[in-house]
Amino acid sequence: MLHVRVVSPPGATEELIGKLAADPGIRNLIVLPGAGRRPDGDAVQFDLLDQFANRVLRELRAQLGNGGPIAVENVDVSISGQADSGTSAGSRPGRGPRFADVPPVWDIVEAKIRAGGRYPLSFFTLLVIAGLIGAVGILTNSQILIVAAMVVGPEYGAIMATALGIEKKDRGAIAGGLTALVAGFAIAVLATAIFGLLIRWSGHTPRLYEDGVRPVSDLINSPNVFSVIVAVLAGIVGVVSLTESRANALIGVFISVTTIPAASDMGLSAAYGSWPEARGSTFQLLLNVVLLIAVGAAGLRLQRAVWRNRTERAAARARRPAPPPTA
Repeated sequence: MLHVRVVSPPGATEELIGKLAADPGIRNLIVLPGAGRRPDGDAVQFDLLDQFANRVLRELRAQLGNGGPIAVENVDVSISGQADSGTSAGSRPGRGPRFADVPPVWDIVEAKIRAGGRYPLSFFTLLVIAGLIGAVGILTNSQILIVAAMVVGPEYGAIMATALGIEKKDRGAIAGGLTALVAGFAIAVLATAIFGLLIRWSGHTPRLYEDGVRPVSDLINSPNVFSVIVAVLAGIVGVVSLTESRANALIGVFISVTTIPAASDMGLSAAYGSWPEARGSTFQLLLNVVLLIAVGAAGLRLQRAVWRNRTERAAARARRPAPPPTA
């Protein structure tokens, strides 16, 4: 269930309340005339069942236009004295709400992705820090540090913001995401290269790395068919976890794709003059970023189409007349 708050222009409130009161997905409708400030208007609040959310929010935006803001938040627990009679249009008879098919709320999904498509100074700072952690992991052959670098890296937000831009044909979002990714990884590679030079010149290079025993680095800078498979599967998991709000699965994406480690290996390999390894890491980074963006955009488009088709079929079934009772 969602809780929605809007500020309605006074002249539009009566029509808005009439539509909301008649909608089967609305619960706990509250109207506070004249309570809205900045902008001024009538404060309207209500609870909204998830399965009706896309349609109601779409109609709400169309009616309010730019005249009033819409705030949406999740209701973690709703305690009621009676069973909720609201059911999904696509749920089967006899199935409780717990097992009903509820489509993603696309306004919330897009808002989350766009929130990850902001690139303040902290975005680039985290990329540099993640790159340095990855560099230490490569030098010491520590897989734990490589995983830590993957988790710290914020690049997946920019990747999904770019994918959403492609899916929505938003050139501004595409340009912003690609620019942030190119600039961010370039800074991270430069930082790790400087770090590698300092370690090399100071004589603190680990003996195994100096002798060419680099199992972690070899894994990163040797892209193959399995790199493609993992990137595609991670992209699918990532887009599904965003649309289904599964945070644990999204963390799994962070620790399964070779973006930050590849950038770290690019900088270190350049610092130590290992140019074949630097080329392999560069290809690994490009492979993962391109596949994640492509799979993200395709996954969003496919999910929209699937849910639209299921919703339309459910609505068509609901419009069919009920069979006459048998004697």
